[in-house]
Amino acid sequence: MVFGLFSKEKALQKTIERATNKLAQQPDRWAALEKLREDSSEEALFGLCKRWSVTSHKGVEDEQEKNWCVDVLVSKGAAAIPSLVRYMKSADQLSFPLKVLGRIADHDMILKVVDEILATEPPGYARFPEKRIDLMKWLAAYKSASDDDILKRLTPYLVDFDENVRFTAIEGLARVAPDRIVGPLIDALVRPEEESGRIRRTVFEVLERTKAPLGERAKEVAAMATGPIADAFKVDGGIVKKR
Repeated sequence: MVFGLFSKEKALQKTIERATNKLAQQPDRWAALEKLREDSSEEALFGLCKRWSVTSHKGVEDEQEKNWCVDVLVSKGAAAIPSLVRYMKSADQLSFPLKVLGRIADHDMILKVVDEILATEPPGYARFPEKRIDLMKWLAAYKSASDDDILKRLTPYLVDFDENVRFTAIEGLARVAPDRIVGPLIDALVRPEEESGRIRRTVFEVLERTKAPLGERAKEVAAMATGPIADAFKVDGGIVKKR
């Protein structure tokens, strides 16, 4: 009995290896992917997720297979969530699994998963920052996310080590009510550790775009309008305006 179970697990792992072999012929990968769909166990569905981590040489075929995996996992509904979360915690990029998550999970489950992933991605240095960038972009675009949902999860990354992560956090906050983003954005703008001209300019762009009321912090923002930023923006009437 134990031997039979071991043999089945070994066969499943071989099927996953074939499904994720970028050097294999497409018909062979398709056959393996179909077997994983038919199996539908948590490990088999995890194997389907792993196909997203592999890039085969033919771009059209590669995209076709990855999108097929998206559709299959969506068809499995909530049963795919454990495999999906397991994959997301180990993956370097999240664009494909997030497509699935948004289609099979309700609001509360989505935020639960987002929080689980962010817990493994604390602000600071990351070898692959694309993972947190994918998640933050997706959350900012998630229509059911409230201002609180976004503020709570994106604000910590305004001080991330990676400039692109900080940029993504700033842009993500742009969809939140203007009076609620003033504090976090100005804090990010004036912090001594921020040396990126791109980041400072992006803060000014978001403050101008949202017409965020600067209130008592208008002078702080005006003091940061130097160099090329001063040529493009000014503080007037308690808000940032274009020159």
